Amino acid sequence: MKLGKAYTLGYRRKRENKTDYRARIKLLSSGKSRVVIRKMLNNYIVQIIDYYPEGDKILISSSTRELLKYGWKAHRGNLSAAYLVGFLCGKKAKKKGIKSGILDLGFHRIVKGSSIFAVVKGLKEAGFEIPANEKVLPDNNRISGKHIENYAKNFKDKNLYNRQFSNYIKLGVKPEEISKHFEEAKKKITEKW
Repeated sequence: MKLGKAYTLGYRRKRENKTDYRARIKLLSSGKSRVVIRKMLNNYIVQIIDYYPEGDKILISSSTRELLKYGWKAHRGNLSAAYLVGFLCGKKAKKKGIKSGILDLGFHRIVKGSSIFAVVKGLKEAGFEIPANEKVLPDNNRISGKHIENYAKNFKDKNLYNRQFSNYIKLGVKPEEISKHFEEAKKKITEKW
């Protein structure tokens, strides 16, 4: 009796587009800790991970939810929050003696000035060494929220302003003072770590 060809099923995480194994092997062969950044709609998670044969081990983890402890009231999914969570994770890593890592973007696309690179800039400014081209990092005006301030100051219609910035107003943050709020949160992180 003759049987057909055997069919080999690929790895589940590859089939579900959750893991790019070729990229993972390249990252692991560097021997450095991986900095994994995951973006959700309203939050960021930054993890510093080491590889072990029995499974990856998370050394440090930070989330934008932690920023609430440092007085951050604004949106946790924007560029400023992304920078702050990277800064916080970098400070934690420095305290734990982890000095460097390599960026693991997963399936994120590389977009110049994106919030992913705001996280990287926060890590770098906290003293964590991570290779990244300075050209892809967002500028300080965008990170501190000056673009939001300028946008808010140009509103003439009060109803439109209230509708556009309803979440900021509800949380007790004036959009015209977002950079001041950003600096206060950054200062509290620096004082704690």
